[in-house]
Amino acid sequence: MSRPVDAVVVGGGPAGAAAAITMARAGRRVVVLDKARFPRDKICGDGLTTGALRLLEGLGLRSESVPSWTTATDVMVSSPSGRTVRFPLPRGLGVFAAVARRVDLDAALLQLARDSGARVLDGHAVTAVHQHPDRVVVGAEGVGELQTRYVVAADGMWSPVRKLLGLDVPTSTRPTGTQRTYLGEWHAFRQYFTHVGPAARDLWVWFEPDILPGYAWSFPLPGGGANVGFGIQRGGAVSTQDMKRLWPELLKRPRIVDVLGPDARAESAHRAWPIPARVDDVVLAAGRTLFAGDAAAACDPMTGEGIGQALVTGIAAAKAIEHAGPDRAGVARAVYSDSVRRELVADHRMSMLLIRALHHRRGARAGVAIAGATPWTRRNFARWLFEDEPRAIAVTPGRWHRHLLSRPGAFRESPPVP
Repeated sequence: MSRPVDAVVVGGGPAGAAAAITMARAGRRVVVLDKARFPRDKICGDGLTTGALRLLEGLGLRSESVPSWTTATDVMVSSPSGRTVRFPLPRGLGVFAAVARRVDLDAALLQLARDSGARVLDGHAVTAVHQHPDRVVVGAEGVGELQTRYVVAADGMWSPVRKLLGLDVPTSTRPTGTQRTYLGEWHAFRQYFTHVGPAARDLWVWFEPDILPGYAWSFPLPGGGANVGFGIQRGGAVSTQDMKRLWPELLKRPRIVDVLGPDARAESAHRAWPIPARVDDVVLAAGRTLFAGDAAAACDPMTGEGIGQALVTGIAAAKAIEHAGPDRAGVARAVYSDSVRRELVADHRMSMLLIRALHHRRGARAGVAIAGATPWTRRNFARWLFEDEPRAIAVTPGRWHRHLLSRPGAFRESPPVP
């Protein structure tokens, strides 16, 4: 039997790439498996928060390696009443918000994993996972069996690894006693547009009364492009079955037309995707397997953002494995689970509380009005919205530091805004 590698990472998205980069740079032997061949598209809003940007920079990503990278400087938020407030992000202190197509971002991150020393096997689906006390045997199409000390399962919300281990995400039970299929906590539509107007160079968020606590967005891309979409909370006033019907009508609403402009054209068909946001009650680790990213249901339940959370969990998984070494799987599980709960669960619960206010027009109107009341609130709301600090920083004093809400952003040497 050949000597096991230190880790097999299943999934080449941000969580898997972050785990692979971190372990490879620590001198570990890492293999990345993904059923898709990269570059491949990933349905997403494409927005990058300040927290995500700092992590990407820490991993060594260079913004110029991502062709669609677009820096944003202002956030425009429209309340249910139609009032729009401009929230400025800091100038001259680095990047606090950016947009990048996932087809570009994920390919660049996976290339960084290769450059760091990880072996990337894309186009090979995982077919079997067998855990043993001292190793895991992973089967993959066209590869055969891989012996590894650990598996990092970063393979999406319907994680094949989780299913192969019999650890599907728990869901409610029908009256017949059968389990419902897990469909995530949010559902979103996305469509790329070209020839958008100059107003669409900013980040836009619309709190439309009929989709609360959901929202619509337009995020800028190079060459007059934009990622336009909307997301709803599953079980809310709008059903997922209604989204396809609502989408054309939403795009015709005057305040959205005013931003996109009269010449905006769809670049491709709309696409929909579910968003998993229940990191507080899923199994994060089992045996020698650690779940990361969407496989850990780690998205923010208020905004649906998941890239930053994916990076956090991928890096945390790598560090837990490094800390535990090859023979202490129980330590790896405990360190990883504690790290994810410390980094994400308090913020998850804070977001759940905030969602209650956004269920109603009055709450959403009041939130936008309070956030836009003064230059100080506008400036700091933008930083808070884009996770310059953790969502629940006010109630987690263990994470306070002397530069709270005053740190520079990321990529201080990034190219100028297109």
